[in-house]
Amino acid sequence: MEVHEARAFLAVAEELHFGRAAATLRIAQPPLSRLIKSIEKSLGAQLFERSTRQVSLTPAGVALVEPAKALVAASEYARSAVAKSVTGEAGRVRLGFAGASINRKVGELARHVRTQRPGVHLELRGSQFSHTALAKVLDGALDVAIGRWDFIPAELRSSVLGYEEVMVVLPSNHRLAGEPRIALADLAEESWVTLPSGPGAALQNRLVSLAAAAGFVPRVAQVAPDSWTLVVLVAAQIGCALSLDSVRDNVSSDGVVFLPVADPQRPLEVQMVWRAADPNPALRSVVRIAQTLHGVPAGQESRP
Repeated sequence: MEVHEARAFLAVAEELHFGRAAATLRIAQPPLSRLIKSIEKSLGAQLFERSTRQVSLTPAGVALVEPAKALVAASEYARSAVAKSVTGEAGRVRLGFAGASINRKVGELARHVRTQRPGVHLELRGSQFSHTALAKVLDGALDVAIGRWDFIPAELRSSVLGYEEVMVVLPSNHRLAGEPRIALADLAEESWVTLPSGPGAALQNRLVSLAAAAGFVPRVAQVAPDSWTLVVLVAAQIGCALSLDSVRDNVSSDGVVFLPVADPQRPLEVQMVWRAADPNPALRSVVRIAQTLHGVPAGQESRP
């Protein structure tokens, strides 16, 4: 049974009058009568008892009512789903993010997407270092990523969602732990714990540039897989580290201190990146919600 046949059958089943049903469907009565006869022929069963005085459903007609309603409902749902996907009210968006220091922004964004676009499935992919997340956005494995980058390829668009202060992490019993702020030159002889490096890895690049300005090359004792482990390794006195105020605020810091950097520097930008040519309307909806949350004027985005 086709959807238009189901609609016609249900109109007659509701009105139990071919004339009124035809008026409801905005067609003439003879074509409606022929359509019902065609449906009965294809199903091999009479659906209506007809007389000069009344029309009534046969047992076969009664049995067909619910399946016909389900067919019409499925058609309307499919039409609605397609319409919502075109307007960005429905769809799937895969979002990658770095971890502890960005969890709060991601959680806030996810809550607002659920409220404002309940038809959009925001698929969260955690434990994505910024440089690997950038590569996955470029190759299509992710639709959007939140992280920190010193360089963004021309194929991507970006919006700044916030700023973070770069800080030095020291063991709590370190000789400089009581200082109000730390000059990198005072740590020239120290061992360092770092996060994995890669193209555009902003925090690691910042350590290299600050150390170079202070006249030394950091001696890396261990590379931590994430910020949680980095803090634990500093607490274990493996070395000092460069981290962020957002890590200080979101990760247990027993045995370590976070101190401001005395050297002149600018904050790190937390950015959202996505492919400029991505046609997904749901992605555009998520981008707009994120921009609104963080005070970015609609349509304003960075171009590398």
